[in-house]
Amino acid sequence: MPVSSIPSFSASANDWAAPIELPVGTSAIVYCEGQFGEQDGKTANGLVRHSEKYSILSVIDTTHADADAGMVLDGASNGIPILNGLASAIAHAGFVPDYLICGVAPADGLLSADQRTVLLDGIARGMHIINGLHEFLTDDAEFVAASLLAGVTITDVRRPKDKKDLHLFSGRIFDVTCPRITILGTDGAIGKRTTSTLLVRALNERGIHAVMVGTGQTTIIQGGKYGVALDALVPQFCSGEVENQVVAAFEGEDPDVIIVEGQGALSHPAYITSAHILRGSQPAGVIVQHAPGRKVLGDFPMVAMPTVASEIALIEAFADTRVIGVTVNHEHLSTEQLAAAIDEIELETGLPATDPLTRPLDELVEMVLQAFPTLNPRQTTRSAA
Repeated sequence: MPVSSIPSFSASANDWAAPIELPVGTSAIVYCEGQFGEQDGKTANGLVRHSEKYSILSVIDTTHADADAGMVLDGASNGIPILNGLASAIAHAGFVPDYLICGVAPADGLLSADQRTVLLDGIARGMHIINGLHEFLTDDAEFVAASLLAGVTITDVRRPKDKKDLHLFSGRIFDVTCPRITILGTDGAIGKRTTSTLLVRALNERGIHAVMVGTGQTTIIQGGKYGVALDALVPQFCSGEVENQVVAAFEGEDPDVIIVEGQGALSHPAYITSAHILRGSQPAGVIVQHAPGRKVLGDFPMVAMPTVASEIALIEAFADTRVIGVTVNHEHLSTEQLAAAIDEIELETGLPATDPLTRPLDELVEMVLQAFPTLNPRQTTRSAA
């Protein structure tokens, strides 16, 4: 069985480590044909950057075959090769890995005919399937029959609990005494989960006990201890399930701060999950992730990207909270354009801005400490003295 709490990336955002050796039962290949490094490959992108549950051996995507996954994503090798098919990935491993993870995340959450063929091939070879799509493979007669014949399991990560086990909003969030900071954004697949993961790690390295609450399927696949696939729930239970996970993290970890992963954007015409996250977590602060190089929404090119200023105004009008900073996704930007974009955002909003993947993570930590100075261990020590 897979084990958790074994980080697989290094402290530097630009120096992702190669997968470390894990106990038997955690080896995995990630299938992401045609989408690795793209918005609809965000599950695969996240897994090669960070996985506490699986040892990622390779990624399948013929469009980047023979490249290093870290080089494609972040310009730094991480030792995870991209290969041109399942047979090649198994040959590279030298054995049949335990898991085949579906790393594509299209907006409709459905499998294509070609994708079905690859996953069924994995089952036939004796691999367990991890599926993060809205299409539940355990409801598919062909997949169920194949898995029974091969003696493997299929895990539909987005399948919600029975309604009797779901939570309505209860007000227990008001008993959570530590600050909650939510990472929202101006679009989907813009880097909110990556920023959340980096921020939690960086805060803990500074002696600030931070815990992350995930709200999407990728964080759950990565091995996050607290989280819910929010977009698979009946809306009535969404804010209550977010609240329940935040309360569980508070009671289970006694953290100094809780970082809540965002989904979509509050302004997004197709996704409403940001509203439930704001209501359920009642954050004291929000960090907004923005991609200045995008002109239109990723999966909805008929809609122009909002400005970061308009998103901040909407968030602060919608919820009793304040935006404390902006994190920048550097896609489509040169080094010079990124620096100019960060300067422009800071001048326009009066808030600190940084790119967590190319700039020192201390800048991200200082963004939080500037808004919540009592979190600073040095400040606490001085006050006690």
